[in-house]
Amino acid sequence: MRIVVKLGTHVLADGGETLSRPRMLELVRQISALVQEGHQVVLVSSGAVFAGREILGPPPRRKDLPFKQVLAASGQVRLMALYSEFFSFYGVNVAQALLTRADLADRERYLNARNTLLSLLELGVVPVVNENDVVMVDEIKIGDNDNLSALVANLVDADVLLLLTDQQGLYTADPRSNPSATLVEEVRVIDASIRKAVAGGGKSESGTGGMVTKIEAAELATCSGTDVVIASGWEKDILLRIAGGEKLGTYFPAVVSRVESRKRWILAEKPRGALVIDDGAVKALLEHGRSLLAAGIVEVQGNFERGHTVRLLSETGTEIARGITAYASHDLVRIQGRRSDQIAAVLGYQFGPSVVHRDDLVITGKAPSKLSRERTENAK
Repeated sequence: MRIVVKLGTHVLADGGETLSRPRMLELVRQISALVQEGHQVVLVSSGAVFAGREILGPPPRRKDLPFKQVLAASGQVRLMALYSEFFSFYGVNVAQALLTRADLADRERYLNARNTLLSLLELGVVPVVNENDVVMVDEIKIGDNDNLSALVANLVDADVLLLLTDQQGLYTADPRSNPSATLVEEVRVIDASIRKAVAGGGKSESGTGGMVTKIEAAELATCSGTDVVIASGWEKDILLRIAGGEKLGTYFPAVVSRVESRKRWILAEKPRGALVIDDGAVKALLEHGRSLLAAGIVEVQGNFERGHTVRLLSETGTEIARGITAYASHDLVRIQGRRSDQIAAVLGYQFGPSVVHRDDLVITGKAPSKLSRERTENAK
């Protein structure tokens, strides 16, 4: 099984003000055991900025980007040194990979990153991935390691993404302030009720994420064919038990079968807008595998250019697919609802009859998943 493990800063610090070496060593032990059992593991690790504070002392909690980059640059060295040392205790090699959204949105760089990570996994090496904070600007940043881990899961065709946090999983309300909150054991559809439950959650003081970003990550990963589990990083043998099929935390089964590599790249790019499509278009996409035509579009949301990724929504707001649009938003506003043979007359030019061709489109349907089967068999 190919597994992506995401460790948040609060987990690595074990609730304290510095990185907890015993906690890190314990998590490394579990990952090493998975590797020795034949699993392939990618580690997406927070903690560089936190480690930078250890090195530079406790400066004021400035939030400006240049200072964060200073902390990340110094802290990443210490973080990798710790991982390299701890994994060596178990005979496992590690490699560092620093990524930005631009690396994953550009087709050539995406493939280079994919090939490198897959080659490392074939050699039994554990890639340790973090966002490249030192060069980060708003245009290329992912912003949190939850979403980065989902993009990495997409990148390497992961079977499961394990998001470890300081809570047992997703609750019906924030358990820190609501004693009646209960754990949600499984989420098959991320809908309004799930978002409402998440809305009451908060961020950890030391991290950049929270339950909101974990749900975003779960939505992205499950749409690319990866199961997701949100669980406590403080639970004993949490990684080994989940990999063994034990039901822990909150489980999100994949909502699509494995998407071929070319189409997985579409999911790596942040959508620039959305197209609301009618029931006929929904049926054409889901049941007949057809392309999206202008005639099926009822609303254009956002501003985007030709070649950008957009979400395709039903009239009830449900995401049906994501794809690369052949027309810019200002063109689509003019041709929505029209037949394909009218496009040239309206615009004075055309880029083909399809707004989103089926070869450039990823459907978000439902399919059974590997972890789901293992959890079911384990429960028998």
